[in-house]
Amino acid sequence: MSKVLILGSSGLLGQALSDAFASDFEVVTWDRAEIDVTQREEVFQKISSLKPDYIINAVAFNDVDKIETDPAVYKLAKAVNAEAVGSIAECARKIGATVVHYSSDYVFAGDSERGYEEESKPNPVSKYGETKAEGERLLQKNIDQLYLIRLSRLFGPAGKNSISKKSFVDLIAEVAMKGNELRLVDEEMSCPTYSVDLARFTLKLIKDKMPFGIYHGANSGTSTWYSLAQEVLRLKKISVKITPIKSSEYPRPAKRPLFSELINTKTPKQRDWKEALREYLSS
Repeated sequence: MSKVLILGSSGLLGQALSDAFASDFEVVTWDRAEIDVTQREEVFQKISSLKPDYIINAVAFNDVDKIETDPAVYKLAKAVNAEAVGSIAECARKIGATVVHYSSDYVFAGDSERGYEEESKPNPVSKYGETKAEGERLLQKNIDQLYLIRLSRLFGPAGKNSISKKSFVDLIAEVAMKGNELRLVDEEMSCPTYSVDLARFTLKLIKDKMPFGIYHGANSGTSTWYSLAQEVLRLKKISVKITPIKSSEYPRPAKRPLFSELINTKTPKQRDWKEALREYLSS
């Protein structure tokens, strides 16, 4: 039985991956208590000793606005989202392992009228996007046996570690249930991604021995933050006032892509995000 190491196993995506791979692989789950991915020597020593066949890196730092404004936070984001990815890839090449790594629609400018395919050229407009794009570059520079999977607007069961943030879906439901009015940006179009579907997508890539390379694992269909929240309220049967606003009415330090649909050309399409959201909220 092949051995899979999941890094960031207590996070939102890491938990879904652990569940998805449990039946078919020997799964080893590491979180911050087991490894600091920003420490290169520790990465090489611990992973080389374990000798996994697959390394799935679900570690990411995505405090988008703090990364934009705080130099210390930006430095940390570079260490986690870029430099650590390079170290993991180098170590994997050394032991003959395959790396699975996750990136973001934020590597794109968002100025395309039709979205982005797997081989579209990254052109980030924020410092967070820059760190994710650099992680992609270092991954592809350091290893050929890779699955680079992009996602956007991840939602699903909350992570178990202390730094795992609630998804937008859960936050909106929580705020709305208190009767609070919602004002949400009705621009910035992208694809919501259900963690359970993304984990299954990852498992299928590996089990089907798909060609190494870049894949888009988001659910089908697009939404704005406003339309995503509308669907959450409809499914939860919550009645509160919700108002669409422009991005300019809700200024934030980091620029966001305006239209960053992740087009999947290499595998059968993921199911529509509305169907996935319905399953999640009813579970």
